[in-house]
Amino acid sequence: MTLPPTAPVVLDPTGADRHDEHRRLRALGPAVRVDVLGVAAWSVTDPALLKRLLTSESVSKDARAHWPEFGEVVQSWPLALWVAVENMFTAYGADHRRLRRLVAPAFSARRIAALEQVVETIVAGLLDDLDAHLSKQSGGSDGSGASRASGASDEPVDLREHLAYPLPISVIGHLMGVPTGHRNAFRALVDGVFDTTLTAEQSTANTGRLYEALDQLIAAKRAEPGEDMTSLLITARDEEGDGSRLSDAELRDTLLLMISAGYETTVNVIDQAVTQLLTHPDQLDHIRSGRANWSDAVEETLRHEPAVKHLPLRFALSDISLPGGQVITKGEAILASYAAANRHPDWHGETADAFDLTRVPKDHLSFGHGIHFCLGAPLARLEVVTALRMLFDRFPGIELAVPVDELKPLASLISNGHQTLPVRLTRPAVT
Repeated sequence: MTLPPTAPVVLDPTGADRHDEHRRLRALGPAVRVDVLGVAAWSVTDPALLKRLLTSESVSKDARAHWPEFGEVVQSWPLALWVAVENMFTAYGADHRRLRRLVAPAFSARRIAALEQVVETIVAGLLDDLDAHLSKQSGGSDGSGASRASGASDEPVDLREHLAYPLPISVIGHLMGVPTGHRNAFRALVDGVFDTTLTAEQSTANTGRLYEALDQLIAAKRAEPGEDMTSLLITARDEEGDGSRLSDAELRDTLLLMISAGYETTVNVIDQAVTQLLTHPDQLDHIRSGRANWSDAVEETLRHEPAVKHLPLRFALSDISLPGGQVITKGEAILASYAAANRHPDWHGETADAFDLTRVPKDHLSFGHGIHFCLGAPLARLEVVTALRMLFDRFPGIELAVPVDELKPLASLISNGHQTLPVRLTRPAVT
């Protein structure tokens, strides 16, 4: 095993070469000290160790209570919001159970089933818009007097902008009761939360605007409540008297968590799933021949290219011994490096870097593990499966408009997607 470096590995805030960085982290051992935009933490890439820490009572997500550096760090760290929010993402123990219990009904099996038709309707509308674009581009002459009856467009369409973005923001907007006209504003502000190239000043300004938007949503729902989750959480804030009552900060930060987690991560999974299927036509053939299905595509994408690469932060409540004699000392920060763990050869063998829909099993940590496992996982899976199924059915000849190595990654060490996803659309020829 390569000896750990004496100085922390500085993580690239732009995420320019994530796979090389993840290989380097794995090569340095199960856990290695890293620099996360100036903050020291232990990056954990070994899946067995990471699972152990994610389920350990000796590891907390409550920075206020269990991170000695919290007071200093939040003053200047660009990622301060990730540790300063007061919701179930950062809660520990009884507080976490209380907050999770309030949010869980939004993602019950019954509610997710009720959203299936909503998701299909949204996807159908987005594909209709793409179809209209295709018809506009291909409906006329190709310059030689011949009509392009097959329905093919030479003009690329950014599928991230026209499908991956609007689907989850529409679904979470529907669930949370965010007015249609306000959804794009939330989208831009949430993007800023995941952008790890912002300065501390830019990040603070973005957080201020985001909280203003949340306060406006809360005020609007107090004035005119509905059947949405925002209204239900406001009721829990204002009326619960059994110890479950939300504080003002918890209400606002819970809305922030549900809107941001329900949007940004699903955008990336759609983006990455389409990219992988278009660059691995043999894997797409598995689906078309019945050897695999769309759920297989979603799970392998989550393993191979998870929406979140590194998730800040957790904190040691006591000294934690690591393989090889290292120790995470009490109060030190821990970074869950999900993307590196998902491709660990100890978990998925020599083919861990391959995109393979027939892989058994396709286990991954992309939705977390243990008590903080993502409540929205069933909804995310529903959205991505529906988007893929309907997209490839409508446009079976879809192809990338640029070589895959020209796709630019998002400027983030957290979020794993592309800045744009240009594709060319085709419909089956009319016979």
